[in-house]
Order: sequence, then C-alpha cells, then structure tokens
Amino acid sequence: MHSQNPFLDEFAKFTQAAMGIAQTAGDEAKTAFRAQADRWAAELDLVRRDDLEVLKAQVAALQAEVAALKAEKSAAPQAAPQAASKPAAKKATPKGDKPAQKGE
Repeated sequence: MHSQNPFLDEFAKFTQAAMGIAQTAGDEAKTAFRAQADRWAAELDLVRRDDLEVLKAQVAALQAEVAALKAEKSAAPQAAPQAASKPAAKKATPKGDKPAQKGE
C-alpha cells in the first residue's frame, strides 16, 4: 500500500531520520556517561566487579587450603613436644681456649 501523497512520504522519511539521530545521540550519551563513571570510579579507587569476583575465588581457595593444612596438622603424630623436652647439649669450647672463670 503505497501512499500517493508526497507530504506523507517526506514526513515518514523525516521521522525515520529523526529516530536514527535520536538513537545515535542516545548511544553517544551512554558512552560519555560510562566514560565519566569510569573516571569517577578510578578517582575513588573502586574495584570492578570482575576483579572482585576473581579475588573472592582466590580467598575461597586459600581458605580451603588453610583448612586442609589444619586437618593435616591435627592428624600428624605429636612428635614435636617429645623432642622439645630433651635437654639442650652443652656448647663445646674450642681446643686451647680455657673456659671463662668468674674472677676474670
């Protein structure tokens, strides 16, 4: 169904062009706003969500490793306290040296 009125054809073309311009202007405004928000976030030293998620995963892995090490430590034999109860060996004096006496 083609319109015979050239005014309506021109009006439709104009409306279509105006919508295209409005779409482009909206995209430009969105890009400018995002750039400004990124600058503000950088000034405030904020962290991006993807960096935060990576850090959360690293923390969870480290917590699991600590739990495993604690379990391994509690399952290990208690040999350390027995070794600590032995008396310490006396220091050997080098040959030719006399041990220090109280009056010197």
